[in-house]
Amino acid sequence: VQLQASGGGLVQAGGSLRLSCAGSGRTFRGYVMGWFRQAPGQEREFVARISWSGSTNYAESVKGRFTIFRDDAENMVYLQMNSLKPEDTAIYYCAAGFGGSAARSSYDYWGQGTLVTVSS
Repeated sequence: VQLQASGGGLVQAGGSLRLSCAGSGRTFRGYVMGWFRQAPGQEREFVARISWSGSTNYAESVKGRFTIFRDDAENMVYLQMNSLKPEDTAIYYCAAGFGGSAARSSYDYWGQGTLVTVSS
């Protein structure tokens, strides 16, 4: 599976962005899809995941503000980000894996990342 993330950009605090992740090479069906992020000087951290059946999990820091959803027919996964804060500034990565959890190691495929910058 090849993954391509897009949709990042510069937004003011309180604003919204929608990230997209397009897959090619193999259908998303059966995969857990996840979003992670990495801020400068920090470890890559879990943001959200969605199972093949549609169940979701979120990091506490984004719960209630971010929504992950998928469209398997189009091989797409999205991350809707609302009420953005400066601390959400990071490179956001999408990932796919059969055993996908909140752990990076449970994902087999990664996109190249898209930069989100939230200004105060």
